[in-house]
Amino acid sequence: MTKALEGAAEGVAVPRGPIGKTKLFFATHWVRGVPGRPAPEWVLRFAYGMWLVAFTFKVIGSSWDMSWHFKFIRDDFAPPHLINTVGTGIVIVLVAIHSYTGLGCDRRSLRLMQAGLVMFLIAAPLDVINHRISGLDLTAWSPTHMLLYIGTGVMLAGVIDGWMKSAPPGRFRTLVLTGLWVFFLENTFFPNGQQEYGILSLRAWERGAPEAEPSLLSFAAEQIGHPVDRTAVLHFAMPIADWVYPLWGIGVSALVLALARHTIGRSWAATAVAGAYVAYRAIIWPLLVVGTFPASAIPFYLLAVGLAVDLAFRVGRAHRVLTPLAGGLLVTAFGYGALWLQSQLRPWLLGDAHTESAPPFAYWPALVVLVGLPVLWWALTRVRTHREVVVS
Repeated sequence: MTKALEGAAEGVAVPRGPIGKTKLFFATHWVRGVPGRPAPEWVLRFAYGMWLVAFTFKVIGSSWDMSWHFKFIRDDFAPPHLINTVGTGIVIVLVAIHSYTGLGCDRRSLRLMQAGLVMFLIAAPLDVINHRISGLDLTAWSPTHMLLYIGTGVMLAGVIDGWMKSAPPGRFRTLVLTGLWVFFLENTFFPNGQQEYGILSLRAWERGAPEAEPSLLSFAAEQIGHPVDRTAVLHFAMPIADWVYPLWGIGVSALVLALARHTIGRSWAATAVAGAYVAYRAIIWPLLVVGTFPASAIPFYLLAVGLAVDLAFRVGRAHRVLTPLAGGLLVTAFGYGALWLQSQLRPWLLGDAHTESAPPFAYWPALVVLVGLPVLWWALTRVRTHREVVVS
């Protein structure tokens, strides 16, 4: 019965539109099965194309959401939340389809998708409760927010794993894999937006043109029992220590880009992933400004981090020890050098204007990146090698 249904679509023209493809899929492949069932190429492309659509909705919603909360008091049914919910709804449907049919995934990738979705669905109501109890809780680094990122990251890891195992080699496989890694980088980097939006919000208040609504500033000041002054705005906009931004933006981002470069397996893949993310940030910046929403500093220095990762693979020739060592040196030099250069653009180009081209950051985490990144990078290579041995 299963084989008959799987072959029912053979010789049938696959519709171009998503509605037609959905009808064809449910007519021919909606059969219960175990993970690892072979799937026609059009089914794989359709399913993982919808994953890209789902994460596009989630990224657009989360990007607008960060800006929204630097202007308005939180609203559970704000437009950014609704856009994000559309993406979450598509994700729920996709995980249900993978779980029921077993198509487009193996057991590990499916478990990751399911675990990530469960974590996200648990974190969402907890975040609402947290806001009801704690009030504004603007920081992107709160426990409930971190659980949302972790759940999304685990889910994305499952999607990446499933696509790598299911998709046939070729350009389309590489393009989809690159897109998934861009979403993974965006999700990982997202908490750093706190400082990128926060510094411009603080400078806007200092120059007498606050971007936040008066009700939001008053609410934030009342939470700490303080009048609406620079101290209150600083606590509202910049509550994170200066060492967090470079450690996360350079060190952790480099690990993500190293994994992307390894799995994509193409020269300059890390630069491409970083470049696509930076391009997205550069595109939404004027859209937010035109819409009168707060904008952020753009992490252009990530291009240098991606370039450093790619150069490390070329210098080390993918050696398990040389590549991480080269990566630690190059990422620290390129990443911190580019971040410092970006931070100087404001004084060089705009003088004493009350704005910034980069958030404030500490220099001492460069030592942590220099030492810690090669160790973690090497550990990841050991884990990959062990898995390859087990599989073989």
